[in-house]
Amino acid sequence: MLWVQSSNNSNSASPTINPLDYKREKACFMVLTKNEQLNPLIATIKNYEEHFNKNYRYPWYIFNDQPFDSQFVDVLSKEFPATEYHLLTIPKSYWSYPDWIDLNKADETRREMDRQNVIYGESESYRHMCRYWAGYFFRHTELKNFDWFWRVEPGTNLLCDINYDIFKYMNYNGKKYGFVISIHEIPNTIETLWESVKKYISINSQTLSPNNLQNFITDKKADYYNLCHFWSNFEIGSLNFFRSETYVNFFEFLDKEGGIYYERWGDAPIHSIALSLFLNKTEIHFFDDIGYYHEPFTHCPLDKAVWKKNKCSCNRRVDFTFQDFSCGVEYYDAQEIIKPASWKFFRQYQL
Repeated sequence: MLWVQSSNNSNSASPTINPLDYKREKACFMVLTKNEQLNPLIATIKNYEEHFNKNYRYPWYIFNDQPFDSQFVDVLSKEFPATEYHLLTIPKSYWSYPDWIDLNKADETRREMDRQNVIYGESESYRHMCRYWAGYFFRHTELKNFDWFWRVEPGTNLLCDINYDIFKYMNYNGKKYGFVISIHEIPNTIETLWESVKKYISINSQTLSPNNLQNFITDKKADYYNLCHFWSNFEIGSLNFFRSETYVNFFEFLDKEGGIYYERWGDAPIHSIALSLFLNKTEIHFFDDIGYYHEPFTHCPLDKAVWKKNKCSCNRRVDFTFQDFSCGVEYYDAQEIIKPASWKFFRQYQL
């Protein structure tokens, strides 16, 4: 069976699968949840199983920074008796302050961002979450035998059928990272991030890929960060990239800079900058054929034939790819992909 691209950026594969004897990739779903998110988690797992995983039966690894309560465990077991899933508590060392952080300074940052009404600006837990996804999710010993992950958030939905194995597509086509939505970051959450990145690169320039995607995140002189990043609530990626010395050293340098706590550096900009600098740009893939919703944004395939073939339920007119706050234009330009004829329509259309 061949897994091929049918165009410059679209996928095409329609396998006939017997889930019982199917040779899977070493891959899993990763979900971070809370006990109180049980109902949206159930809805999301059912959605992903129906639109994709019923054909492939990849396992679910469900993480919580607190122990799962008995109701969560019991209800999930009744809802998914035939689905492989694992419930795991995140080690405290993955979800706490590193010892070099000045807690008073971090507290003042949260207070100031709260005064400025920055989303999650006041949240301590949100920063622990960002640090976890930026530098620790790939370190779980339970994932040591996996090469690929698909990050899923409770409450999100696939809006189209996916008629091919995403993980095989990634592996067979030499991809290391895939996304569906790109977006601009809130400027005052990452005010010093790019300066820290430049400091790191100045002493580690050998880590840059010669054919990277730097133009997606900055100008050719690398004078500034344009705020573009891959929205990480949906990401499909190589665990081995994140485990690599190149990525780990980059993360640990940024971690020591303290911006996760002294500002509100998110995992998405950290991931995106690393991916754009250290990977060959051909290793990054935009899944334009996948319909997806995470409040408040929708990604919907713009190609009518793809939309129809994949039985999409989304409205193509509200696709986020080329709207103003999106970074779709920057991505298409950096990858030298021809934009669809109707793309300018979306520059005026807003939700």
